[in-house]
Amino acid sequence: PRIAFMNKMDRIGADFYTSVQTMIDRLGANPVPIQIPIGRESEYKGSIDLVTMKAYVYDDETLGAKYIVKDIPADLLDRAKEYRDKMLDAVAEFDEQAMDKYLNGQPLTEEEVRRAIRAGVISMKMTPILCGSAFKNKGVQQLLDGVVDFLPSPLDVESVAGIDPNTEQEVKRRPSDSEPFAALAFKIMTDPFAGQLTFLRVYSGTLKTGTSVSNVTKGTRDRVGRLLKMHANKREDIDVAYAGDIVAAVGLKGATTGDTLADEKQPVLLEVMKFPEPVIAMAIEPKTKQDQEKMGFALQKLAQEDPSFRVKTDEETAQTIIAGMGELHLEIIVDRMMREFKVEANVGKPEVAFRETIRKKAEAEAKYIKQTGGRGQYGHVVLTVEPAESGKGLEFINKTVGGSIPREFIPAIEKGVKERLDSGVIAGYPLRDVRVMVIDGSFHDVDSNEMAFKIAGSMAFVDACKKADPVLLEPIMKVEVVVPQDFMGDVIGNLNGRRGKIQGMKARAAAQVIDASVPLSEMFGYATDLRSRTQGRATYSMEFDRYDPVPRQISEAIIAKYRGE
Repeated sequence: PRIAFMNKMDRIGADFYTSVQTMIDRLGANPVPIQIPIGRESEYKGSIDLVTMKAYVYDDETLGAKYIVKDIPADLLDRAKEYRDKMLDAVAEFDEQAMDKYLNGQPLTEEEVRRAIRAGVISMKMTPILCGSAFKNKGVQQLLDGVVDFLPSPLDVESVAGIDPNTEQEVKRRPSDSEPFAALAFKIMTDPFAGQLTFLRVYSGTLKTGTSVSNVTKGTRDRVGRLLKMHANKREDIDVAYAGDIVAAVGLKGATTGDTLADEKQPVLLEVMKFPEPVIAMAIEPKTKQDQEKMGFALQKLAQEDPSFRVKTDEETAQTIIAGMGELHLEIIVDRMMREFKVEANVGKPEVAFRETIRKKAEAEAKYIKQTGGRGQYGHVVLTVEPAESGKGLEFINKTVGGSIPREFIPAIEKGVKERLDSGVIAGYPLRDVRVMVIDGSFHDVDSNEMAFKIAGSMAFVDACKKADPVLLEPIMKVEVVVPQDFMGDVIGNLNGRRGKIQGMKARAAAQVIDASVPLSEMFGYATDLRSRTQGRATYSMEFDRYDPVPRQISEAIIAKYRGE
């Protein structure tokens, strides 16, 4: 179930009606406006509520915090009536009483309309559309009312399904206090007074202060110190959280976003969250050596809060490397570190998170034999590598027969392979989407051990990948530029110069929208460049799309730099 909020109605090129049609064309959705805007672009003043048939006009001086409700302006009355009729026609079918009155030409009360909209939302057969400008608080109040009025309560939701970690069978939990406890940690936040706050959605059962729970995702045990009910600008201590509640817990030190917490005696693993791999990285260091420890603490806390943000130490340079989903993402991280943790830092030039993969099947054999007097080491591995499905990472399969390699040494070979994944085989970048099959080998009764097979596995893996046509991959971003017609040619030419591929163009009000695919490495500094080319009148957004092979000339330069040539 969902409702939609059409944001940024005050931006150049913002067109509410075109956006609604786009939801139909692109998403196959059934959007039903329950508000329409008053004014457009910089003249946007508020919205008309089609349920109450009143105009909500926001006060610019208070940044939208205050608004007045008044009669619909005369010049918009006909359009408001037209869209109210469309709304009633769409929602009446979801409520029998509303349908009867509507077909008989009787007026529907506000409560009947809201009830019909809610029924349509819960059945997932329609999406009510609201509008506003969140940055200026315009429309936010009505959006929050819409959440309360139209979205399902826990009682409207079916049982949640999960996996019993002991039997690996599917189990269901009803949203009832009498069921065993199960909750999902969906957000982590660091509070200067309470410490780490873990936001929980309780799906079943109850959770009391001071009780211990099982972190099913990590296989650990945690104790709940305090439970807080969070409000906009205050918090309230509570003793117990019930099924359907959203609360913040203090004391769950090991929990991270996406973890399932459950009853220790009747555990269940809820659906696991998947987070995207970072596409950009940069070095960071504190401005003063005294802040080194504080910076490490701050980055650790920020990484706990945001699973798409990663921190690591470069083994060769000992630099701290931060990685995320884009320049803006990392800029916000650095800004938060200064505001919330009082740590100022210098950051290096952003570096693209390239990847490596292979394009064909290959086989390799490696022996690791070492004799130093007394017991030696012996490991012999024959394996093949081949491309795996995109997004699979590593697929490791043991295909040995006849005991050529004892089963207890297979995990050591897998460990050797995994340790080489992050350093690649051609330019030091992580190797992804590879299927590894161990097909043969041999062992020595006395000298064979896990370390020998780990090293032999790693050596065979590297040799096989070098034979398998390894290639460098770069992140490709999906870019949307909204630009006035006068600057179209210059912007398209610039995108082409950045190795971009124009996917399509369309009109949006007085502006043009350009859809393009552009390598991330070519997008650094684009915001400043776009502003200067368009007199500040164009905007753009981008998101990660896929990984593509790097052109040969650029790839050769990256590999040569890695090798120090």
